[in-house]
Amino acid sequence: MITSFLKHINQQLVSKSETYLLAISGGIDSMVMAHLCKEANLKVTWAHCNFSLRGKESDIDEIFVKEKAEAFGVNCFSICFDTTQYAVDHKVSTQIAARELRYAWFRKLQEEYDFDYIFTAHHANDSLETFFINLLRGTGLKGLVGIPEKTENIFRPLLPYSRKEIERYAKKHQITWREDQTNASTNYLRNKIRHQVVPWFEGENSRFLTTFKQTQEHLKASETLVEDYINLLKQELFVEKDNVQALNISQLKQKPHYNQILYRLLSPYGFTAWEDIYNLLEGASGKQIFSTTHRLLKHRDFLLLSEIYAAKTSSYLLASVQETLAFPLGELTLEIVGKTGNFDKNVAYVDNSLITYPLEVRKWKAGDKFKPFGMKGNKKVSDFLKDEKCSLLEKENTWLLCAQNRIIWIINHRIDETYKITNKTTEILKITLIS
Repeated sequence: MITSFLKHINQQLVSKSETYLLAISGGIDSMVMAHLCKEANLKVTWAHCNFSLRGKESDIDEIFVKEKAEAFGVNCFSICFDTTQYAVDHKVSTQIAARELRYAWFRKLQEEYDFDYIFTAHHANDSLETFFINLLRGTGLKGLVGIPEKTENIFRPLLPYSRKEIERYAKKHQITWREDQTNASTNYLRNKIRHQVVPWFEGENSRFLTTFKQTQEHLKASETLVEDYINLLKQELFVEKDNVQALNISQLKQKPHYNQILYRLLSPYGFTAWEDIYNLLEGASGKQIFSTTHRLLKHRDFLLLSEIYAAKTSSYLLASVQETLAFPLGELTLEIVGKTGNFDKNVAYVDNSLITYPLEVRKWKAGDKFKPFGMKGNKKVSDFLKDEKCSLLEKENTWLLCAQNRIIWIINHRIDETYKITNKTTEILKITLIS
């Protein structure tokens, strides 16, 4: 197993100079992983989570891991969580609470100490159990491919090995570990699958895990093929502008199985109300659907996808022409110039003698009025944006440059007639938005 582990590590990792954070529970899987990493001379640090779920047993696990780390000659981080309280506060199960707590802490350590990868001790049987869990709950192809070997900065070096191989290795090398008694309980779905479902399949086929791994490889190949196709379609169907991705509905509908395509395109953004999303294709402009991180808006023949973010502030000040302002649309610069240049929506030229500092950059609000360049009378900003056929997202992300509560420029759109350059202008202020 050491030989195959070394070969596997050499194929997957960039160089021996990398450093790794090992998630060590003290159980057989993580202790075997720790031993194999030691044999491979990898630069590692251990991290142990005490979830406070098993009373004194949890504390003994922590002591055990710290003692073993000292024996192995490696540094060890440890932390104690009130997992039960976290689960109550966040209205999640204990298992999900433990998962969220540990991975948040691992990533914090990784960022602070610049570890290249986090190692977890998931193995082939874990992937098999995950397959059955997803199958029972209902899933697509992606949910049947099992646990991925790499997920961003997380690596699972034991995934090629079965539980029996790990047990044989531990016995051969006299590795000691802590046994979690809850692993024997069938109160948890994963344990039911481990102790009741998998043994039945193994009774029917002694090579069940091997044939299952082969099946998963076929599923992974199919999933890769689908992903490649979806990535090609994404390039074809999406147009990105100002951090908004626009999906052309007419082009989408020309594709066979377009609902499934839409599902694969949008599922990475956390959406779950799929029937509502499919109905959005025929819905009226202005209808929208939210995930926890993104918004999907119907606008004419497009679906507009944008990230949800809360602006830290809705108003910014520019004290003088020498300043540069960073705000959500980009960077605003001011410059005195001798003449006007090429006109562009990102650039405005105004009469500097009419400008009073400080200038304010803010979101527009109901009731705002200005005199659009080229017009004689005032117009509500809301009506102007409507006439410009701006989508709801564009309206929400419209900012104004103002002086003494008077609008100078609807940024990216039009200046106020009052501030235009005339033959009486002696000094020209160039305002540029760098997005």
